[in-house]
Amino acid sequence: MHDFCNFASNFLMKRLFLIISLLLSLTVSVKPAFILIPMDDSQRDHLKAYGITYWALQNQVEAWWLLNYRGGSFITVFFADIEKECILRGVSYEIIADAQKNNIFNEISAPSVNMDAVKLEKAPKIAVYSPPFTQPWDDAVTLALTYAEIPYDKIYDREIINGELANYDWLHLHHEDFTGQYGKFYGAYGRMQWYRDNQKTSESEALSMGFNKVSQLKLAVAQAIKAYVAEGGFLFAMCSATDSFDIALAAEGVDICESMFDGDPADPDAQSKLDYSKCLAFTDFTLVRNPMEYEYSDIDVTNSKKLTNKDDYFILFEFSAKWDPVPTMLCQNHTNMVRGFMGQTTAFKAELVKPHVLIMGENKAAGEVRYIHSEFGKGMWTFYGGHDPEDYRHYVGDEHTDLSLYPNSAGYRLILNNVLFPAAKKKKLKT
Repeated sequence: MHDFCNFASNFLMKRLFLIISLLLSLTVSVKPAFILIPMDDSQRDHLKAYGITYWALQNQVEAWWLLNYRGGSFITVFFADIEKECILRGVSYEIIADAQKNNIFNEISAPSVNMDAVKLEKAPKIAVYSPPFTQPWDDAVTLALTYAEIPYDKIYDREIINGELANYDWLHLHHEDFTGQYGKFYGAYGRMQWYRDNQKTSESEALSMGFNKVSQLKLAVAQAIKAYVAEGGFLFAMCSATDSFDIALAAEGVDICESMFDGDPADPDAQSKLDYSKCLAFTDFTLVRNPMEYEYSDIDVTNSKKLTNKDDYFILFEFSAKWDPVPTMLCQNHTNMVRGFMGQTTAFKAELVKPHVLIMGENKAAGEVRYIHSEFGKGMWTFYGGHDPEDYRHYVGDEHTDLSLYPNSAGYRLILNNVLFPAAKKKKLKT
């Protein structure tokens, strides 16, 4: 009887142990392992999805960018706090098990498909080049960062001259004039109080930093930014910051500003003295010398634009995810056709873009290049024409765009691709 009791007891213990083991096994097998953030048409808020991924990186959570998989989706290791953030911010997500994640990675790693997975290593520290005084226009990148809840610092001329760019991984330039001509707003807004105040403040700041002219300060800033890229920084510019940056570099040592901008006449031979070898993106351009004309040079297509609002689109190029991950990242979208939009610098004439520069988005039939990229030294830069992707013709003094009305904006996604791609493990561009 004693032996039977021992046998029964042992049998029951083993059975109980087996049941507990099975339950634990089932629990582990259904435990969520990863969060997939889809970026195809199923995503409710594409723009805030970038903010979720950035937030995960800030909190040292492993994350991957799935290039060309469902519109450039993201995967992070599962944490309840990330799921909570997705819910709070209205971002679509899917909870998947380890086996599902492995299946996705196996699918995109196949040599026959143009997909890849890029590990995101850290949240880049972001700076936005923005004046301390109020401007009567908005900034699409600042709007995108704020809406996506991605933190950034504002810096301007003094911080750059003092060498503070070294503290940042990524720098954005927007509606800026690096030539010292105050945006060439003189003809339309020269008598406006905001214009006069900005000019007075800019002149005072230049003098306080040891420069006799604003144009000289802006050139020094442009050169410091160029050096920052050469040392490994990431530069993203939009609108007038794109062409005015290169024009300022080409005009080093040449006065291209008329007297209403700097107190003395421009050099009559300025055009012949330009040095295009100093430019990042453009070559062989011709300056617009008329100070009353709202244009810097013939790089921009605004005055010769053939497209109207109704038919203004540009096409994103498709690159090899496995061989050219950088331009592939920069072009991730849920559509390859993006609506065009105007700006002081709307788009670039194709024939004035340097041959080595990679064109990522254009309207070929119209000869308009919209989205370009290249390496310089150890770093990289991207130029994106136009002012606001969801406001076709944004005028000075117009209301700021409410991005909650455009959570799936393909044009704004290109901006946020640039914000996030410095987080990826760097690979040199292959051409």
